[in-house]
Amino acid sequence: MAEQLIISISGMRGIVDENLTASIASEYGCAFGTFLKDTCTGKQKLSVCIGTDSRPSGQMLKSAVIQGLNAVGVDAIDLAIVPTPSVGIMLRRLDCDGGLVITASHNPSQYNGIKLLLANGIAPPSDAAEKIKKYYFDKQFALADSSNLGKATSNNQTDDIHIAKVLAIVDKEKISTENFKVVLDSVNGAGGPITKKLLAELNCVVSPINDEPNGLFAHTPEPTAENLTGLCDVVKEQKADIGFAQDPDADRLAIVDENGTYIGEEYTLALAAKYIYSKKTGNAATNLSTSRMIDDIAGKTGGQVYRTAVGEANVASAMMENNCIIGGEGNGGVIDLRIGPIRDSLVAIVLVLQLMAETGKTVSQLASELGDYYMNKEKFTADKSQAQKILDSAKELFTDAKIDTTDGCRFDFEDGWLHLRSSNTEPVMRIIVEAKDKNTARKYIDAVLNIRKKIFG
Repeated sequence: MAEQLIISISGMRGIVDENLTASIASEYGCAFGTFLKDTCTGKQKLSVCIGTDSRPSGQMLKSAVIQGLNAVGVDAIDLAIVPTPSVGIMLRRLDCDGGLVITASHNPSQYNGIKLLLANGIAPPSDAAEKIKKYYFDKQFALADSSNLGKATSNNQTDDIHIAKVLAIVDKEKISTENFKVVLDSVNGAGGPITKKLLAELNCVVSPINDEPNGLFAHTPEPTAENLTGLCDVVKEQKADIGFAQDPDADRLAIVDENGTYIGEEYTLALAAKYIYSKKTGNAATNLSTSRMIDDIAGKTGGQVYRTAVGEANVASAMMENNCIIGGEGNGGVIDLRIGPIRDSLVAIVLVLQLMAETGKTVSQLASELGDYYMNKEKFTADKSQAQKILDSAKELFTDAKIDTTDGCRFDFEDGWLHLRSSNTEPVMRIIVEAKDKNTARKYIDAVLNIRKKIFG
């Protein structure tokens, strides 16, 4: 059975030419442009900036979206192949009314998507997302007459502007004196060119792999341990100080230590927070699926961690509401509001390098100071109905747990926690568990897998 096109709070995602076509992308552009015209009052002409990751289908979908925007009288500014966080930066720099990113994030190359951003750089809240969906499904497009059609232009300043903003939050000279040896794996996504420029500014000796933005992913693009064995090998061969792995749209970062050991996406936010909290006090925000390492770090200075549903828009909103000094998600996404309310791998890179430079410690030493937790993440195919049956059965089983139903179900036990939720972007259910030891974590995962077996037969 063919997969369905997914339209969620963050936009649209599907398989190119199967359920995501140029005509669908054009109509989605019309819907987003119509929404902006209805909500952005007081401006005579509206504009949207657009970036893509490196997937070969990106150009086709971008052209179609621009056609849709122009049809309803909205101007489009083409940023070309750039990271997702770059689009958030540029839309504010250019005073745009919204932004679009043609990307399917960590999904395989046959997928693509259209991510929506409002003028504040955040995905639309749920009520706005529902309005955009309604415009799309009802084909309620505010088409412009021939004299008021939108125009398409381009802008090539993105890399310089993004790099300058990121360098402004660290001590460039301090990092530069260390001459860090870095291996960078950009999976042939959008992050390679800009990240190499950033690392050159920091006087790093860079060994890039998979750095051409051609969309021909050299390995499965999600930056998880099983997909980064090549990066680990190169770090060891080059005797590098650190290895960085980005996903295709460069909003997530995973880290490999100086021994060639994958330390995991969860440590990206924790290491960034460790540096931030060494300089200031304040609150943080993250989602329900993220390690408690950030709670430990913030707690040492009296900071509070606000937990949200999964999704960077939810975390970013909590950060702004609570004046948080750092935030992000355990998938390697770090958000620093000084740069913007979007996960940004470039921000994560400079904060980790700054921490290494100031402490004189290796990545493995810094990671060992962050707590002795064991975390496991698994997923399996499940539609919404199947996922709900699993959640209901888990509630009946884990009667001794504290339950948070903000996003799926998070079960907190004395010896750990378990989070079950359906993905917003693909028909899968995710299991995230963290405990002090592997056996305890495995106990909770096995319990869920047994429930799944009974339901699926």
